[in-house]
Amino acid sequence: MAMKFHVKKGEEVVVLAGKEKGKRGKIIAVLPKKQRVIVEGVQMIKRHTRKSQQHPQGAIVEREGTIHVSNVMTAADFDARAQKRGVETAPAAS
Repeated sequence: MAMKFHVKKGEEVVVLAGKEKGKRGKIIAVLPKKQRVIVEGVQMIKRHTRKSQQHPQGAIVEREGTIHVSNVMTAADFDARAQKRGVETAPAAS
């Protein structure tokens, strides 16, 4: 049976742990079987692609990697938690 997560595709989230801690972005995809999410502009990886018609020489394409779902929180919940604690947060850059 598929897992139910606290985040959905299209939601604004904040990364809670790891080298990308504190970054905000929109969820592009949710991978329930792997318990991971792909967040826009976070965890960028370089993918080496073979020669193709789009890239006759081959290319190094930069794209988003996955983050475990436990390491993200919805931005609204994060801001509410920060306000409750009395901590200033930067507004979302949209």
